[in-house]
This record gives sequence, C-alpha cells and structure tokens, in this order.
Amino acid sequence: MNSQLSAAITLLPLLLLLLPNFHTALADPLAEFCNKDNAKLNPGSSSRLAKLLSQLVAKAPADGYYATSSGRGRNKVHGLAQCRGDAAAKDCSTCIADAADQIARRCPGLPDGRIWYDNCFLRYSKANFVGKLGNNSPAVIFFNAENVTDPETFNAKLAGLEDVVRSQAVKPGSKGIGKGETKLLPPSAETIYAVVQCTRDLAAADCGRCLAAAAAGYFADYCDNKKGCRALLDGCYARYELYPF
Repeated sequence: MNSQLSAAITLLPLLLLLLPNFHTALADPLAEFCNKDNAKLNPGSSSRLAKLLSQLVAKAPADGYYATSSGRGRNKVHGLAQCRGDAAAKDCSTCIADAADQIARRCPGLPDGRIWYDNCFLRYSKANFVGKLGNNSPAVIFFNAENVTDPETFNAKLAGLEDVVRSQAVKPGSKGIGKGETKLLPPSAETIYAVVQCTRDLAAADCGRCLAAAAAGYFADYCDNKKGCRALLDGCYARYELYPF
C-alpha cells in the first residue's frame, strides 16, 4: 500500500477502495493501521515488541494462529497473528514474517498497530485486546465498482450464502472460518464464492457479532448490488466474489 493510502487509513476509521476489477493485483499489504493517538512506546516496550514479533513469526505458522504477550507492567505488549484458514503452511509462514517486518517499519514506536494481507493478519498493542471484541473500527472495505445485472436474485442468493458461512465459522472446531459457494439462477452461469473468518481468540458469540457487522453491516451499507466486496476488521473478515479466490 502506498504512503498516501497508509495515511488515509491511519486518519479515518473506514477506508473504501473502489476497484473496477478485483482480478487486478492488490499491493501487499492490503492495508495497515498505525494508532498515532497515543504517546510512543517507551524504550522498554519497544524492545519487548521486537521480541513479541519474533515469537509470532516463530510460532504462528505451526497452527495458523498464535497470541502472546511480552514484558511486564508498563513495558508489556500484546500481540496476535493469524493466517487465512485455508492458506498453505508455507504461505502462512511467509505472510506472518512479512507482516511482522512491515508493521515494525510502518508503525515505528507506536503503541498499537494492525496489518492485513491476503493470507494473514497481525496486530500488537500495549492494551490487552486478546479475547475481546472491539468496536469494529477501523474497518477497511474493498468493493468492485461494477453492479450485478439482477440485484434482487443476487442479493437473495448472497444472503443465504452469508448465513451458511457465518454458521460454519461459529461452530466448535471450525477455527473461526466458514466458506461456501452458490450458483445463480439461469440464465446466469455465475457462481458466488464467499469466505469469512474470525480471529481465534474470540468466543463464538463475539465471532458472530463481528461477522454480522462485516457482512450484514458494511456489506449492506457499502457493497449493495456490487459484484464483489471485502470487509477487513480487527476481529474478522468477510469476502464474496464472482470468481474463486
């Protein structure tokens, strides 16, 4: 993401990116948020952050998820890294390493940072956010600028698919992920594909709330009748497209 977009997402709670065609390659990372509202980390916390990031890089790829903290008292820093549930182990490892490297570069000395990639998400903060559902802000929304030709049929099919994948994501043992597809009615030969995932520190009820905010909330507000949409939040993400991804 270029510096102009980085500044925009830092200043705004919601960033909308209109893409004429989602097949266009997206720059890595997809987005980052560096919280500049608070004072910078003190030297003790900065050194603990470096240790925390190295722990996330070393341990998250084994299971696709890891949350931990480093330090004590005022020097303590909390962190979480998670890969997309269907990402290959090698892709997961590479993504977490890149995320740790880039968040350190893009949020230097800041007390709270988040970074989103196609295959992973990483966050750190001086505040203990692990296991807690925030206010779903900041949120990053990508959507296809093209509209579907039959909105009524499309939206009905999409709503049903969203219900299916959200119910999968909150089931025990799902690791927070749900995915599926549904075909549109003839004469259309198109298929809607959808994936949702929560961070695995969230309880099932909070996962459901986060996904409702992403799909029922942001999708309804910003992606109505669009051919594709993606919502990236702190605790979850949701995406649908008319092509496999």
